[in-house]
Amino acid sequence: MRIPILKLNQYLLISIQIELDDQTALQFQEDLLGKIHEVGSTGVVIDLTSVDMIDSFIAKVLGDVVDMSNLMGARVVLTGIRPAVAITLIDMGIKLEGVSTALDLEQGLASLQQELEG
Repeated sequence: MRIPILKLNQYLLISIQIELDDQTALQFQEDLLGKIHEVGSTGVVIDLTSVDMIDSFIAKVLGDVVDMSNLMGARVVLTGIRPAVAITLIDMGIKLEGVSTALDLEQGLASLQQELEG
């Protein structure tokens, strides 16, 4: 199953509404990086509100997605991180330094716009 990636001006919006398995996470990584390259996106908002838990592999892929997106010139904002997801990311040593977070997709988009335009 593929995760939809929506384009809004120069930004990409992703709301993960399914439980992530290894294959879906890797496909998402490939799809997102391809879309950033294709449209020249400068910012990405990834909404994790519906993600209750992640395992160590998904945590690593998520960290890699953030790092790879930044390398490609797209700023990432993570939204809706639940406590169990935050704990897993920290336990795995995934730093996500410099990554903005927000409570929801709307606030994440506003944060991204403020960072890139202001």
